[in-house]
Amino acid sequence: MSKPKGFEKPAGVRDYLPHVVTKLRHIERNVLDCMSEWGYRQIITPTMEYYDTVGVASSTSDRKLYKMLNNRGTTMVLRSDMTTPIARVMGSVLKEESLPVRLSYHANVFRSIEEKAGRETEFFQTGAELVGNDSAEGDAEVIALAIASLQAAGVETFKISLGHVGFLTGLLEEVLPDQTIEQEALKETLLNRDFVGFREQLAHFQLSSEQRQELEGLLRLRGAQDICRQATALSSNPRAIASIQHLCKVWEVLEAYGVSEHVMIDLTMIGDFSYYTGMVFEGYAAELGFPVCSGGRYDNLLTQFGRPVAATGFALKTNRILDGVNLLLPQEEAPVLIAYDVNSRREAFAHATELRRQGKIVITEHIEATHRLEPSTDTHPLTVKYSQTIRFTDGQVISI
Repeated sequence: MSKPKGFEKPAGVRDYLPHVVTKLRHIERNVLDCMSEWGYRQIITPTMEYYDTVGVASSTSDRKLYKMLNNRGTTMVLRSDMTTPIARVMGSVLKEESLPVRLSYHANVFRSIEEKAGRETEFFQTGAELVGNDSAEGDAEVIALAIASLQAAGVETFKISLGHVGFLTGLLEEVLPDQTIEQEALKETLLNRDFVGFREQLAHFQLSSEQRQELEGLLRLRGAQDICRQATALSSNPRAIASIQHLCKVWEVLEAYGVSEHVMIDLTMIGDFSYYTGMVFEGYAAELGFPVCSGGRYDNLLTQFGRPVAATGFALKTNRILDGVNLLLPQEEAPVLIAYDVNSRREAFAHATELRRQGKIVITEHIEATHRLEPSTDTHPLTVKYSQTIRFTDGQVISI
């Protein structure tokens, strides 16, 4: 491999120029403020964690983790999500904290990808976790907060697809008992949203027409509250029925929040089936062709950190919102320019300090930099346009 050139950076990472950072921080502040209004307090965890704790417990596949050795030879990972580090904190620093606990975050996370895939390996997530509430009320709160957070981020038109991993598990246990390989193959196609592949898998299995019809019926279970009734008729498995009953209760709470118009039930939605244990959801923006948020219930994760309590949460895919959604940002105040000569330096700096105390943005320049004082018609995003120019010469203000 050739040595990288001085201007090159690794594949999958990016530079955020000031005008993009302004947009990113606007999204971050608005979403975190929204979460704060719901009682969620912000937490910050380390960028680097032990592989044997956070790494192995993460929902991210092992091949997508960024691993490294520290100076003692211990394997470390860059965090690939925020849920697992928060679970570690709940099992250690916050082990005695009374439940429920509501936490929020904004952080960069890292996932290794193929360089030719054109995807980012470092990106931002803004999210929330509700720990210690295993009810439909808790699930609905998290979904309602995700909706409020998307609106706070500036996403105007979106739809939340709501599912439950227990329904699919129960249905497969009923139709394909003791056929683990076949069950996992079907789950994998649904995880990848590959409905054609789902039907192709069914064609390869030794199934009766009744069994095939029952499983193909799953693909039609997408819609509003009436999907609950259709799903109940499709399966008699106790686990599947309990899952549907839970989703019906979640829907009722979402109606009370007044946000059910943003939600559709989609029982093909299963999330990462090795990670989630109950309700799962994804949010899709009308402007974009991919999810802008995802979440669900993960009741088994905290057990790995010594605190077996229920939890549910979600994360906004902040980079996708940043790149794909048009936001009307508040107009930034243009800075004041104070130009000074050698003899006026002290007076100029004192005046700049006073203006900054008043909340003004002030840039100071030595007066010899005359080319910087001329009005600019440059449209480059880093070009500075001043609201006012103040000149100090020989210790006096000579022009404003």
